[in-house]
This record gives sequence, structure tokens and C-alpha cells, in this order.
Amino acid sequence: MVRGFGRRLRRAVEDGARTLGVGSQTGGAQVLAIAAQKGGVGKTTSAVHLAVSLAMHHDRRVLLVDLDNQGHVASSLRDHVRARAMHTVAQVLQADAPDLRGAVAPTTIDGLHVTSSDKALSSTEAQLAGRIGRELLLRRAMRRLRADYDVIILDCPPNLGLLTLNALVAADQVLVPCDLSILSLEGVDDLMASLEDIDDMFGRAPQVLGLLHTRVDRRNQRTNATIRAAVAERYAGLTLDAEIGVNTALANAQLRGRSIFHDKPDARGAQDYRALAAEVDGLLFSGVQAGLEGEAMADRSATPSSAAAA
Repeated sequence: MVRGFGRRLRRAVEDGARTLGVGSQTGGAQVLAIAAQKGGVGKTTSAVHLAVSLAMHHDRRVLLVDLDNQGHVASSLRDHVRARAMHTVAQVLQADAPDLRGAVAPTTIDGLHVTSSDKALSSTEAQLAGRIGRELLLRRAMRRLRADYDVIILDCPPNLGLLTLNALVAADQVLVPCDLSILSLEGVDDLMASLEDIDDMFGRAPQVLGLLHTRVDRRNQRTNATIRAAVAERYAGLTLDAEIGVNTALANAQLRGRSIFHDKPDARGAQDYRALAAEVDGLLFSGVQAGLEGEAMADRSATPSSAAAA
């Protein structure tokens, strides 16, 4: 099946482009889903540290939404989260008028908010199965708070269930973490097929912001080269320049419930995630900034000078 999204993805790959669409669905925050169909690729670690770095190092207003019932976002940041939200994500999605603002909690990191961990998400999919428009619930729930943030990051479950579908329908872009293994590459193929199905069903799919190589053991150069070649053959131009190497400091920071930037800011893992945040920030906002500058130049050129007016 190579219709719609499939054709655009193929054309984007051939052109070396990373994105397939333009901007936010409804204005306000850029919504970025972090999605992977294979566990153990550092999906939540990447979501957490990308969110923290965008807030800390790029002065972005960031909301990190945990859609995984394991609750690893809250445990990874427990030293930075001082309060629980009034409602859980599961409660919000099951409400007649879903509004995610009630599930948001502040952190001690300036500019960063998170949703509280929610074990009830494990049963939410079954409870929502009979709802009309069930794939659009998260998109509806985020409508009012998009104006409050620059970036909303959705940490998806490691599967293709209803919660992941909600995230992909709500998202403007998707970032796909994948380690350098054949199994992870097969998971990327599955996700791309799902994006094509979403495009067929809803008339749009999120842009593919990029594939992020994670858990890279830089000593295994031969194996890494083999997987990189396979990725390049299928998705040339979609791989981000930043890579996340294997780094024990990341695991140690997670055990202490702190970001790597607070726990060991000089570690290689901190450097890798700073590079990722810089690249993602550029991809998300460089076009927006260029558009604003272009509008400003157009306004100036359309305004007669005082001399001309005289």
C-alpha cells in the first residue's frame, strides 16, 4: 500500500527531507510524539531529557505527557516533581468533555510541566473502545492548553494500541527512537505502516521529524555500520544527526529520579541529549522563525517611508 502518506514518505526520503507537512494542527504548541514499537530503546529516557533540555537550554515552555502506564516519566523526574495533578490522564480521557489541563503538575525545572504517573492507563483502552471518536480524545483534551506551551511531548506506550493511536492523531510530528538492531528497525517499519494507515483514515498523519539512534555502543563500529546502512537504504534523510550513546550516568540519574543535566551535567549522556534538543529545537522552530521574519520584512516593504510619504 503506497497511497497518500506512503507516496509522500517515499518522496520525502528520495528528497532527503525529514518532514512531510507544515506546522501545528491548530496553532499554539508544537505537539511531538515519541513513539517506538520495540521496548528497551530509550524511548522514555529520550522523552524526559528532550523535554528537560528544551526547557533548560532553549527557554521553551514544555509539557511532558506520560501515556505509558508504567509511569516511568514521573519516576525519572521524581526529585523535580513536588505535587500531583488533580486528575489522571485516564480520568481526563474518560470524561465527557476531556481537558488535559486538570492532569498537569509543575516541576522545579523552570518551564517544564508533566502529567502524573497513571497505572490506570493499562485498562483505559478497553474502557474507551466503545466511545465515538475514541481516536480523537487526546487531541480534544489538549485543545485548550496548546496556547500555554511551546512544545507538548507525548511519551507513547511501546505498542500500537489506542493510546498510541490517540497520540499520533494528536501530534504534529513524531520522533522515532531506535537502537542499532534489526528488531528495532522492524519496529520502525511497523510504525511507518501505522502512519500510512492513519493518513488513510484521517486525511493526515504527523510529520516524521526524524529517526533517533539510541543506546549506541560506539565500540561496535562494524555492527553499527551494518544497521546504519539498512536504515539509510529505507529511510535516507530521515535520520537525525544527534545520537544517544550507551552511558551509565543516564541510568544512575534515573535511579535517583533526576535529569542527567542535574545529576551529572558533564557526562556524555548529557552532551548527547543537549545535541538532540538543539537539533529538535531547530527543526521545530527554525521554519516558524523564518516565517515570522519574512512577514516582518513584507510589512516593512509594504509601509511607505516617511520621505516617500512626504
